[in-house]
Amino acid sequence: MSDYNAIELMICSAARALQDGALVAVGTGVPCAAAMLAQKTTAPNLTLLFEAGGVGPLLPRMPISVGDSRTFYRGLMATSMADIMETCQRGLVDYVFLGGAQIDPYGNLNSTLIGGDYVHPKVRLPGSGGANDLGSFCWKTLVITPHIKRRFVEKLDFLTTPGYLTGPGAREAAGLPRGSGPFKVITSLAVLGFDDETKRMQIESVHPGVTIQQVRDNTGFELLTRDPVEQTPDPDPEALRILRQEVDPLRYIIGRAS
Repeated sequence: MSDYNAIELMICSAARALQDGALVAVGTGVPCAAAMLAQKTTAPNLTLLFEAGGVGPLLPRMPISVGDSRTFYRGLMATSMADIMETCQRGLVDYVFLGGAQIDPYGNLNSTLIGGDYVHPKVRLPGSGGANDLGSFCWKTLVITPHIKRRFVEKLDFLTTPGYLTGPGAREAAGLPRGSGPFKVITSLAVLGFDDETKRMQIESVHPGVTIQQVRDNTGFELLTRDPVEQTPDPDPEALRILRQEVDPLRYIIGRAS
């Protein structure tokens, strides 16, 4: 019996994926928890950027929005959304966390609508916000999401944020920076990456107690598998302690059902 839940495992896995000394654009919720945990464990020199203008804060508590005053606390700079986007466009931001209602085999994201057409959708979603800009110009995009079949689809209902578009060379042909694109998709079942040649999503590791077949059964398209497929490491006990006592002591994030 594990002593952690699925969200805690996803946060710890995402924190390990962030390189020390890098710049990461984060929103609130799970991505912020992962970045805060990385700062307190494996990446003490990680610099956080928030869309509303906070750069390099030392977060005392989990912020509730990207404009929360805590996103500026003891920061390097209190600037604007325009400056944050310009920083991404200049190629200075290493990582960004994004999400969406749908993701396809090439890491393209939909956060705009479900079903129907743009004028008459079945469900209207929040839209891009800054996601298209961030996913276009930050070097590595990470997605943290529940692993549900309706989220992992062969074809998006709407393309909000580009991943590898239609495959090898497509991002570059669209004018996006060479070498940028989706990096990891961290789910409640597995850690997924992208094949260097085909740019399609592939299984890199499965979480403890999960099989490759379970991951495939909960995905709406064919997943590649890296050879070998590993098991996702359990969260480090000290990382779990920091996550629970310092990052999210009120359990706003880790207390959610997976």
